[in-house]
Amino acid sequence: MGGEKICYGIHVTHEEIDFINQLIRENPHDSRRSLSKKLCLAWKWVQPNGQTRDMVCRTFMLTLHRKGYIRLPEKKCSPPNPLARRQKPPPVEVDQSPIRAALCDLKPLQIQQVRRTALEPLYNSLLSQYHYLGYCYPIGENLKYLIFFHDRPIACMGWSSAVRHLASRDRFIGWTVEQRKKNLNLIAYNIRYLIVPWVEVKNLSSYLLASIARRIGRDWQTIYQHPVHLLETFVDTEKFAGTSYRAANWVYLGVTTGRGKNDHTNKPNRSLKAVWCYPLCKNFRQVMQNG
Repeated sequence: MGGEKICYGIHVTHEEIDFINQLIRENPHDSRRSLSKKLCLAWKWVQPNGQTRDMVCRTFMLTLHRKGYIRLPEKKCSPPNPLARRQKPPPVEVDQSPIRAALCDLKPLQIQQVRRTALEPLYNSLLSQYHYLGYCYPIGENLKYLIFFHDRPIACMGWSSAVRHLASRDRFIGWTVEQRKKNLNLIAYNIRYLIVPWVEVKNLSSYLLASIARRIGRDWQTIYQHPVHLLETFVDTEKFAGTSYRAANWVYLGVTTGRGKNDHTNKPNRSLKAVWCYPLCKNFRQVMQNG
């Protein structure tokens, strides 16, 4: 097979296929999930927080099974998958009376990381109702921030694992393919940003970007046991100019090709996105190239 690309950027050799088949033979009564966990431990597929990369491994093994390289045991059961039928977040009622003020009159604002807290449904609801793209179920590592003026939510900001392939960003960092595979988790991707429509405060958007940038590294370290050194985002050039990111000292890297990650036609099939990045430390290139 000679290093054929399988999924998630994983390449597999004949020797690795033989290892997996041997693992299956030695554990004839194991479920697919149990085999996946054993393979994760054998290959040290472990996240920085100590959890195995079980879902990646299961998808990897299932792909090998479907291609005929291994033969997994029959499925013992099909547990309910809450992600298979994702429902729109239910609306949460909030005070929508207008807030029009100078930024200095709102300070200090309260910024809370709300993932896996009682406030997470409020975050989900606000994005679902008021962001032009709606709510997005994040993939991989992620953080969700709510910003409050007194007890009123005025903004949401969501972050997730970085995009795997992004030419302008990869040139900006200057890393190799292997370095990118090893250190991609050192980047956080701003997937959603919303200031609720009844808030009109000059310079609020760039102020919040800067405020989150000052704390996200600590929050990521606390929750996932590893730092992030670079922030990235996309801005739809047909709708926005990226003014807030520019004002918050983010770096403009160019535009995407408009083809998406799964394109096989080499033709644009979506709107162009401006790519913006924000380094969290001066030596980010050295850190991300060396890990």
